[in-house]
Amino acid sequence: MSEQGQGWANPAPAGLTALAVACFTFYALLTGKVDATALPLLGAWLLGGFVVQLIVGLIEYKEGGLIGANVFTVFAAFFMFTGGIEMFVKFSNAMNKVTLDARIDGWAWLVLAITLVIWTFGYLKTAPLCLNLAVICLDVACILIAFHDLGVMGPSSAIIAGNFLLLTGIMGLYTAGAIILNTSFGRTILPMGGPVIKEPKTTSLNIYKN
Repeated sequence: MSEQGQGWANPAPAGLTALAVACFTFYALLTGKVDATALPLLGAWLLGGFVVQLIVGLIEYKEGGLIGANVFTVFAAFFMFTGGIEMFVKFSNAMNKVTLDARIDGWAWLVLAITLVIWTFGYLKTAPLCLNLAVICLDVACILIAFHDLGVMGPSSAIIAGNFLLLTGIMGLYTAGAIILNTSFGRTILPMGGPVIKEPKTTSLNIYKN
């Protein structure tokens, strides 16, 4: 139900829920909870997440949310849409015994990892603690996935990345739930904590005072 006269609602809970779906399902795939036959189903879920995150990114742009708009848009395009298409391609190739050089994915993930690490400092300055933790876990996961796909690290790195993705998803769900409940009740139901980076307290020094 919409609230008349309230303008645009905060789309972050939807975007974080879509991220959590991707994180949970990648966790299941990378840690061996499901096998390669799940790839087409994973692809379908990622494409659904693409729709949600793209909408969230566009609303964030309109509302002036610099970091959120760019992060959700980049993840909609690459983590969700490209990832979803790749799941279908990889499954088709596996069925037809076609081998692709997946190291190209590593180079793409390396860009995403570097970008996210740099942007993380913006989150540490502006976002609540629970979202800070989610982004930090996602940083680690993206770096490990990039190195794994590049062939720099072994299979164990994928399992570790999967566990960090699970943590990302859990913190994303917590943040989404906190935004919904705290806003609905008009008070803190689920504490979110403050940003990691806080403005230093400054004191004026009058050098002309005797």
